[in-house]
Amino acid sequence: MTAGAVLSGVRLAFDSIRAHKLRAFLTTLGVIIGTSTIIGVGSILAGFDGAITNMLRSMGGNTLIVFKFRIGPRAGGLTLEERTRKPLTLENARAIAERCPSVDHVSPYLFPSRAIHVARFKGQDYYDLDVGGTEEGYARGGGQADMKAGRFFTDVENRRRLPVAVIGEDVYKALFSNIDAVGKSVELDGRHFRIVGVMNRPASSPPGASDNRFLLPYFTMRKTFPAALEHMLVVVARQGRLAQAADEVRAVLRVERRVPHNKPDDFYISSAEQMVEDFRRITAVTALVLVVLSSIGLLVGGIGVMNIMLVSVTERTREIGIRKAVGARRADIVLQFLTEAVALTGMGGLLGMTLGWMISKTVSLVFPDLPTAVPLWAVTLGVLVSAGIGLFFGIWPASKAARLDPVEALRYE
Repeated sequence: MTAGAVLSGVRLAFDSIRAHKLRAFLTTLGVIIGTSTIIGVGSILAGFDGAITNMLRSMGGNTLIVFKFRIGPRAGGLTLEERTRKPLTLENARAIAERCPSVDHVSPYLFPSRAIHVARFKGQDYYDLDVGGTEEGYARGGGQADMKAGRFFTDVENRRRLPVAVIGEDVYKALFSNIDAVGKSVELDGRHFRIVGVMNRPASSPPGASDNRFLLPYFTMRKTFPAALEHMLVVVARQGRLAQAADEVRAVLRVERRVPHNKPDDFYISSAEQMVEDFRRITAVTALVLVVLSSIGLLVGGIGVMNIMLVSVTERTREIGIRKAVGARRADIVLQFLTEAVALTGMGGLLGMTLGWMISKTVSLVFPDLPTAVPLWAVTLGVLVSAGIGLFFGIWPASKAARLDPVEALRYE
């Protein structure tokens, strides 16, 4: 088949599309919707993946988080065994600090027993605080305590159980607006604490999340909430020794928690990279499901293209007979109708990609904390699938046109 024949087929296909503009648009509507959905969903997933990945990695390359079960993204809920595990303790943190040479320092983080906490300052209330108790070393691990104003509490304040606190950025804005919070007394669940510092929103904060932290010195927390038992351990490894630190922490905790040698760990150690892998494992399944659902629109569009092409074959039966009578081969007829089908779905794909890009930009404007990016894979998939739809669903109409008998086609009215 010569290049001239291909160009002639392309020209005939576009002439037919121009002659029936509205019909062509309605035919490709399903392809437009399907392609735009793939591009839009892909851009949102890519932006969300980048935001969460940066968030997790900003915890620090040398930081380990130890809890009694896996935290972060996971498939399914907690098992009965996980729900009944005993909490980590301060003694576990002290044992890790003493017996793990690859560990720089360990900060226990104590969670209160109550679920809802209220802070009050001059009649202004702030609900649903993230109250926690920790030590001075917390400020050195993972960039979680970058100070906006004031300072973090000291080891002396912790050992003396002083009623001091540092607060997160959103708590500061809600209670103090633009005034200086350092040195002010804030009431937390009926008890007064002096604010010594205000923290910036952590770099590891998810997009759109509030910084509701209200941190107390560890022993002040124990004194204020004596029923609190749940601990998380923030372990900072020495530079370049994260893997060794994780092994040492695991060995110490198995001894401390008396885990038999033939039983699995009754705790979970997470690093930033491991959390990223867990997150991407979950989102990969989500992305696959969303792409499959989005492809339904493409399937509907393909069926519409096949239907219209069959109608087009019927309408142009006499034209096909004339072309065959003057020497057109079967391949020329097939090329003409396949080109028309691919052109229809290709234009639908281009319009769909434009619409998907607009969806991506709209989402980024409405939700500034959720960056979006149109990934190359989504664009490539949109182009290939839209063209493939035209080829696949255009084969039957094209072959039907090519099989027409020229004599019978010329008689067709």
